[in-house]
Amino acid sequence: MKKKILLAVSLLTVMALLSGCMSMMSGTSLEAMFGTGDSGTKTQVQPAAALAEGDTVTVSRAEYEKYKNGYERLEKFSELADLYDIAEENFYWDPDENKMVEYAAKGLMAGLDDPYSFYYSPEEFEELWEEDEGNYVGIGVMILGDGETQTCTITRVFKGSPAEEAGVQRGDILYRVEDDLYVNAENLTEAVNIMRGEPGTSVNVTFLRKGEEITYNILRKEINVNQIESTMLEDSIGYIAMYQFAGEAEKEFENALNELTAQGAKSLIIDLRDNPGGWVDQARYIGDLFMDEGDLCYLVYRDGSEDHIYRTKDGKVDIKLTILVNENTASSSEILTGALRDCADATVVGTTSFGKGIVQAVNYVGYDGAGYQITIAEYFSPKGNKVHKEGVVPDVVVELPEGDNGTYDFADLEHDVQLSKALEIARDKLK
Repeated sequence: MKKKILLAVSLLTVMALLSGCMSMMSGTSLEAMFGTGDSGTKTQVQPAAALAEGDTVTVSRAEYEKYKNGYERLEKFSELADLYDIAEENFYWDPDENKMVEYAAKGLMAGLDDPYSFYYSPEEFEELWEEDEGNYVGIGVMILGDGETQTCTITRVFKGSPAEEAGVQRGDILYRVEDDLYVNAENLTEAVNIMRGEPGTSVNVTFLRKGEEITYNILRKEINVNQIESTMLEDSIGYIAMYQFAGEAEKEFENALNELTAQGAKSLIIDLRDNPGGWVDQARYIGDLFMDEGDLCYLVYRDGSEDHIYRTKDGKVDIKLTILVNENTASSSEILTGALRDCADATVVGTTSFGKGIVQAVNYVGYDGAGYQITIAEYFSPKGNKVHKEGVVPDVVVELPEGDNGTYDFADLEHDVQLSKALEIARDKLK
């Protein structure tokens, strides 16, 4: 962190000095100073302080462009500084400077026009990690925001949660929180923050169900999230439902797999329906249980370069795989599904997945605990299959019957037609 601070200070000093020189010269004189002529490789810079002596400093064109871009960036950000000063001097009460800076940072990230890239205040970033660990105070739902339609769909209602007790159902659309926040994919984080709070307090939440508005007054309480459920469905066939790549889900998954194989499982159904994804490293860990050495996926950056950083090692469990997906299977779930189909002969059952084939970096920014999330690359399956906006198309398509929104108990073979079909395929794999 100290190195980053020093680097930032050094660059600002250079740009400030450079802007001092440039401010005295016209565009024509700048081009005369920095023009590349026919060579286009080197430029000669004559510092203002040394003009009388005729001294010159030679820099590369790349260095010149860096300094020039830095100067132009300073000019753009000077408007923000001007607005800050105007508000400080003229607003009719003392402005909250911290809030002004926070909203400027949020607006900066919003300018990327990407629903998966945004700024977290220190409080929001702390809550993000709390949720990742599976313990937080809220109403107990999992929500998937769609950047294309801007809708936010309830994909899971936790058992015993206030949301379940109130009557919230999987498939409901989160429409409004309290009286004035109409929810979309871009302000979903704000909506989630409002639904959290102190245990024992309540929040009004409105959902859309079949086009009808339904409002519940829901009591907040501490939520403990399980990421994995598992059982033996019948002799030699195990079943693991994974709800999110968060907390220590990969270790929970491995423990469940070990228990099932100890009970004689030779065929395994992995249920990733309604799993919105999470950490790619957890997908790599799970993929490594079933794959030999190779790519879990590979990343492609905006310059076209590839990165093969998510690798699996030799050594795998000898077990037949069937994977369940649906339209809410997203991100790391799609990465794992694509890898296991390409490299572990897994059969995919259900409906086409969500199609979030991009990955984000999440990290701290600044010095007060704030953070950011930013899309950095598109990913492809080991065999080069595209996922973004296309999804993973199942080998065996099984639609839910009309009126069935998937609100049934875990491992409900009587009502869950997709699971029943997966079980049939898992049996066939043992023949």
